[in-house]
Amino acid sequence: MLATQTRAEALLTLRHPEQALLTLLIPLVLLIGMSTLDLGLVEQPRVDSVTPRILALAVMSTGFTGQAIALGFDRRYGVIKRLSATALPRWVLIAGRVLAALVVVALQTVVLGGTALALGWHPSGAGVAAAIPVLILGTLVFGASGVLVGGALRAETVLAVANTVWFALLLAGGLAIPTRHLPGVMSSLAEYLPSGALAEALGACLTEGTAPTARALLVLLCWGVVTGALAVRTTRLS
Repeated sequence: MLATQTRAEALLTLRHPEQALLTLLIPLVLLIGMSTLDLGLVEQPRVDSVTPRILALAVMSTGFTGQAIALGFDRRYGVIKRLSATALPRWVLIAGRVLAALVVVALQTVVLGGTALALGWHPSGAGVAAAIPVLILGTLVFGASGVLVGGALRAETVLAVANTVWFALLLAGGLAIPTRHLPGVMSSLAEYLPSGALAEALGACLTEGTAPTARALLVLLCWGVVTGALAVRTTRLS
C-alpha cells in the first residue's frame, strides 16, 4: 500500500505542468544562468558557489510550495477526505506524501547535479555523502511547512501564500543572492531562515567538504519541530 501510494503521489507531482516548472525548470534555468553569466555577486568558481543554493531551492520548491499547493487543492476537491474514508491507513497517506517528496528531490538532485557537473562543478567527494541526510532533513522541514499552509488555508489562499513565501525565501534566504551581499540586517536574518540554513549546510558539505555547522542544523530542526507541531493542530481534511 505504501509503495503504491508513494508512486501515485510522485507521478501526480511529476505530471503536473506547474509543479514541473516550479520544482525543476526554474531551478535548472537559474543554475545554468547563474553559473555561466558573469555576475559580480557570484563567487568564483561560479558553479561551485551556485549549485548548493540551487539544490536548496529545489528542496524548498518540492517540500514547501509543491506540498502546500497539492494539499490545498486535494482538500478543496475532497480527495483527502475520500482517501481517509477508505481502508488506507492515515499513516500510509502521510508517509506516501513524504516518500513521494523524497523521490522527487532525488530526481531533482540527479538532474541538477548532472547539469552542474557538465558545467564544471567539482563537489567534495566526502561532502556528497554528508549532503544526503541534509537533503532529507531539508525535505522533511519544508514538507512540514507545506502541510501547515496547505492543510489550514483555502486553496486559492494557499496558492498565493505558498508562491509569495517561496519568492521571499528565495531572496531573503540567500539563494538567489549570496548572504554576504544582502543589505543590512537581512544578511544576519538569512542564517535563521530555513532556506538560508539549508543552503549553508549544503554549501559546507559540497563546497568546503566539511560537516554542516551545528547552528544550521539546529535552525532546520527548530523550524521543522515548530511547523510540524502547528500542522498537526491545524490541518483539516476538507
